[in-house]
Amino acid sequence: MPLAKVKEDALAARIAGLALPEGGWLGAARADALARLGAMGLPGRRDEYWRYTDPSALNAASPLPASRFDDSDEPPAFEGIDRLKLVFVDGVFDASASDDLTLAGIEIKRLPAAGAVDIHWARDLYGVLETRGQTPVPRPFATLNTAFATDGILIRAKGRAAKPVALIYHHRTETSEAMLHHCIKLEDGAELTVLESGPAAARFTKVMEVEVGQNARFHHIRLQGRDHERRAVTHLFARLGQGASFKSFTLTANGRLTRNEAVIDLAGSDARAHIAGAAVGDGDFHHDDTVFVIHGAERCESRQVFKKVLKNGAVGVFQGKILVKPGAQKTDGYQISQSLLLDGASQFLAKPELEIYADDVKCSHGSTSGAIDETALFYLQSRGVPRRAAQSLLVLAFLAEAIGEIEDDAIADDIRLRLEGWLNRHGAQG
Repeated sequence: MPLAKVKEDALAARIAGLALPEGGWLGAARADALARLGAMGLPGRRDEYWRYTDPSALNAASPLPASRFDDSDEPPAFEGIDRLKLVFVDGVFDASASDDLTLAGIEIKRLPAAGAVDIHWARDLYGVLETRGQTPVPRPFATLNTAFATDGILIRAKGRAAKPVALIYHHRTETSEAMLHHCIKLEDGAELTVLESGPAAARFTKVMEVEVGQNARFHHIRLQGRDHERRAVTHLFARLGQGASFKSFTLTANGRLTRNEAVIDLAGSDARAHIAGAAVGDGDFHHDDTVFVIHGAERCESRQVFKKVLKNGAVGVFQGKILVKPGAQKTDGYQISQSLLLDGASQFLAKPELEIYADDVKCSHGSTSGAIDETALFYLQSRGVPRRAAQSLLVLAFLAEAIGEIEDDAIADDIRLRLEGWLNRHGAQG
């Protein structure tokens, strides 16, 4: 059977049970996305950027069951941080568990409510960055999300937000499917921190589109939930104006399949984008970071820092690209991807790329894999540190560069303590 026919049939099965909302500006955006999706189809292992990750579970008509992880021995994520809480249960907004959608410096609205009005600022953002992010690499699950997402949060920051906004995702049903689409717009000079946590559903598809205005500052910290059997594909699309700052960090522990895609467009001069991730995987764990950073203006800086700790046959993937467009002089692009393999059965697959069309740039990339340092382990044990605790200390040291990308010290400390607790309870090595 021709490949195009295979993709067409897979797409038809995938969307058969999904309803496409109609009417208004949101309906028009969804119809456009559905048309684009029909032209590209769903991904397969023959697609260049899916060579290392099997999308069949994401393509399937129904999600596979995913049991919930018992996290009763852990404090809730970001519990010590004063934040505005917005809660979703299996992809549905839970107003009773959420705070009031009011916070100084920003305006917040749910996607369904915004789509019901004729005029809303999000009509110029919803699906726009996602559409631009389809070139040169198709991202079908992002387009699927734009067409069928049932809920999401729209945030417009006009100044400095009084406190972080926390998006909390709960997984309650073993066969749940969640599609969320968030749009975030920072006006010139604004500042906002968004926190995300939780497993969301048995199968989770999410898109976040972020427009960062001139000299605005956006901070994003995400903890992907502990339910091990969950499967998720997420997309982060961002466009930065002149002098804008964008920082994103993700910590992933557990999950049968997680693919985090990011497309960051430095469109204004002197913009700065840092994106980082730390993953800790055990057994049938597959974690894929696919990142595309576009330098389109002068004197911009980007950093990609990704660290993965893998054991018992876990698999980590990193596909990262820096594209420097003509005229983007004085570019400073840095990319590092590293794995710590705690046994011989685990593997790390990396595909770092540079594509440069300017001559006054500073760009570098590197990727390494290695085992835990036995000399350092022996040194710690010789000074009375038990082997398990010594392994945890070395794992934390390995992940430190990625966690160090978090600008807020209190949030960074919260993540370090949480990670240290996981390692101490479950052991850094089998």
